[in-house]
Amino acid sequence: MSYLSEREKQRYSRQIGLIGEEGQSKLSRSTVLVAGVGGLGSASSLYLVAAGIGRLIIVDRDFLELSNLNRQILYSEKDLGRPKVELAAKRLKELRGDVEIVPLKIDVFEDAFEDAVKDSDVIVDGMDNWKARFRINELAVKYRKPFIHAAVGEWYGQLLVVLPGKTPCLHCLFRNAKPPEKPPSIFPPSPGVMGILEAAEAIKILTGRSISVGKLIHIDFLRMEFREIRVARDPNCPVCSKLAES
Repeated sequence: MSYLSEREKQRYSRQIGLIGEEGQSKLSRSTVLVAGVGGLGSASSLYLVAAGIGRLIIVDRDFLELSNLNRQILYSEKDLGRPKVELAAKRLKELRGDVEIVPLKIDVFEDAFEDAVKDSDVIVDGMDNWKARFRINELAVKYRKPFIHAAVGEWYGQLLVVLPGKTPCLHCLFRNAKPPEKPPSIFPPSPGVMGILEAAEAIKILTGRSISVGKLIHIDFLRMEFREIRVARDPNCPVCSKLAES
């Protein structure tokens, strides 16, 4: 049953034709956790809030630096030196005043982050390192939360939707991933594109639409080439192999 106000029907009129009033109501009742509000999280959080997500938990422990501004579109020069979660929360509330934003200036290895995972319906990856991603992946599997992973580096981007018990998890595919010796160069639009794709998959999950499962999406922005790589669960994965098919 739809509980949309007339204002909501007007605001979301261009998408209700696709997801219906019931789908829009589901978004308004949903909680999404965006782990990291840098390049990926800037784009994904903006589009999730614009689409009508009712509650957004944002997690980031960093302060804004000048080198962030080539790709992290939530921020501006006047924000330098301030905590990203505080800045992001303010900007997102300016976009839509009725959204509930929960800003957490914490590390993903803190107990409070695990509580945030338990409290969410979908988790969106905005991290920039594998140690943090693997931590989120483990918690997503533990609590059977849909987890949308994205990563960028140089001219490339990748996307993977993890549905615990149905699809491979990050550890199945990337357990041997190693951190680069130095931070990689990044093509500025790439985290924006990948973050928007994460938001798209989150919205489809929450409204019961078909999503990108069983495949890793790889984008070469220099050649503008898109590849779908079929992937399967690792039967010996120490993170998800004991999780029964659901």
